Amino acid sequence: MSSPTVPEVSLETAPYRSAAPVVQLDDVGVRYRVPLERYGSFKEYMIRRLQGRVDYHELWALDSVSLAVHEGEVFGVVGRNGAGKSTLLKVISRVLRPTRGRVRVWGHVAPLLELGAGFHSELTGRENVFLNGALLGHMQAEIARKFEEILEFADLEAFIDAPLRTFSSGMVARLGFAVATAWDPDLLILDEVLAVGDEAFQQKCHHRIQSFQHKGATVVLVSHNLGQIVALCQRAMWLDHGAVRAEGEPSAVVARYRESQQA
Repeated sequence: MSSPTVPEVSLETAPYRSAAPVVQLDDVGVRYRVPLERYGSFKEYMIRRLQGRVDYHELWALDSVSLAVHEGEVFGVVGRNGAGKSTLLKVISRVLRPTRGRVRVWGHVAPLLELGAGFHSELTGRENVFLNGALLGHMQAEIARKFEEILEFADLEAFIDAPLRTFSSGMVARLGFAVATAWDPDLLILDEVLAVGDEAFQQKCHHRIQSFQHKGATVVLVSHNLGQIVALCQRAMWLDHGAVRAEGEPSAVVARYRESQQA
């Protein structure tokens, strides 16, 4: 993919302003350098690198992505595996710095980027609530005040003092979503989280997302469940090999994406 010869990089966190977009990306690109050869050990790789004998392939996970998401929107992102969806969410969450372009985010961000992120498998569910809450920027006293609410939403009272490694993937997703959404965020970022769990829990998640939207919060959602994107989102975007192929009304974007899969 093409890229400018002199990349410009800017990453800003601005004070929240209701008149401005909550998320704004301007010509954002993320480049990964992938070695063309496989190495038997890290030592071998470092020796070859110091000798200048490592050849790389440049992969643009995002290429010239510009986007504005406004207050109160539920914005969906669709695309095949490897299209750049998770990279986009990491850039918005400030987990990943772009190679070029400018990223601006206003307000408090609650990211739930992947199943089990911010959890430790050897700690109990209770301990992981406090760990994950702290990683999201909350004080221990705040987490303690919200603990019963988190437990009730996740519906894990019988398992909360068991090690997390004994939890199913659905239970981990329930706990992660309950912690991330226990406080009203300005921006909630969800990466395939709603795909895990039973139908009843998914409905609880949908209702909570809608309640955030009514309060003026913004949600950016990645999902392979296209019906979910149409039902929940006001706008959607189709990413393909890091580039934006379509953006607009969800049913129209989903229709174009489906046509591409059938071609």
